[in-house]
Amino acid sequence: MKRTKATKSTPVKPVAKKADQKVTATTGKTTGVAKKATGTIKKAAAASKKAAPAKTAAAKKAAPAKTVAKKAAPAQAAPKKAVVESHAALVRRARRINRELAEVYPYAHPELDFENPFQLVIATVLSAQTTDLRVNQTTPGLFAKYPTPEDLAAANPEEVEEILRPTGFFRAKTKSVIGLSKALVEDFGGEVPGRLEDLVKLPGVGRKTAFVVLGNAFGRPGITVDTHFGRLVRRWQWTDETDPDKVEAAVGALFPKSEWTMLSHHVIFHGRRICHARKPACGACPIAPLCPAYGEGETDPEKARKLLKYEKGGFPGQRLNPPQSYLDAGGIPAPPLGAG
Repeated sequence: MKRTKATKSTPVKPVAKKADQKVTATTGKTTGVAKKATGTIKKAAAASKKAAPAKTAAAKKAAPAKTVAKKAAPAQAAPKKAVVESHAALVRRARRINRELAEVYPYAHPELDFENPFQLVIATVLSAQTTDLRVNQTTPGLFAKYPTPEDLAAANPEEVEEILRPTGFFRAKTKSVIGLSKALVEDFGGEVPGRLEDLVKLPGVGRKTAFVVLGNAFGRPGITVDTHFGRLVRRWQWTDETDPDKVEAAVGALFPKSEWTMLSHHVIFHGRRICHARKPACGACPIAPLCPAYGEGETDPEKARKLLKYEKGGFPGQRLNPPQSYLDAGGIPAPPLGAG
């Protein structure tokens, strides 16, 4: 019996080798893909590392802006705290301020030129939305042509408008002064009434205008709440009201009625000369120790003095024909319309 060689079963090995080669080839391909993937990941990581410094640099550049913002913050004015004081303390402080202002402005007066109640009521109506100086420069021509209520009541509106043009809102003002003059002629015999309830019935006349006329033409006390008066009494924390009638009532309660007219002059004078709306001259203010708003304006004395207006700064005042006491104090008359 012949022996069968066992080697005939070994041909399987080449298949295994081929299979191994296939697997190896496949693995090789897989490894290549993996290597490619790994390479891609490494590239992405490298790119992110390169990008990181840019972000850091950008962040570093942005950082100073935050620092600047933090540094800039303290420059903002801190909100002012209201002065906490009793009503009695408020009255004492308010009256002391008025006494101090009376010493500084002993010559305080209405800054509208007038010779009689009619001229004063007309000038006060015209002073709305303009300066007393501009009114004083305009009224001489108006009163030269229309000296009485009867004359102005019968005036040609176009001619009056031309005269009043420099005061602004001249059409509305023409209508008011002609209507006011007609009311004086028809209802009051051509005379300006001396009572509040009658004055406020006239066209263009409100409580402010009425108190100007009562206090300065008839000697009857009244508080004139104009923009200067309202601004200052709120700065001084006499009241926080903004409505003129409420301001009048609140401030009037702090003073004897006999002081109302001169109080108005003192406050308005101070508002025009030192305690300005936009840049108060705090460093030159005689009542600085009594003022809760001290520091809102220029506190350096030398710089503050440069902000002073009218007689305090050597400039012309509002009136073309001011009282002698004003001239004696160093006040300078205002120039007429069109001069210089």
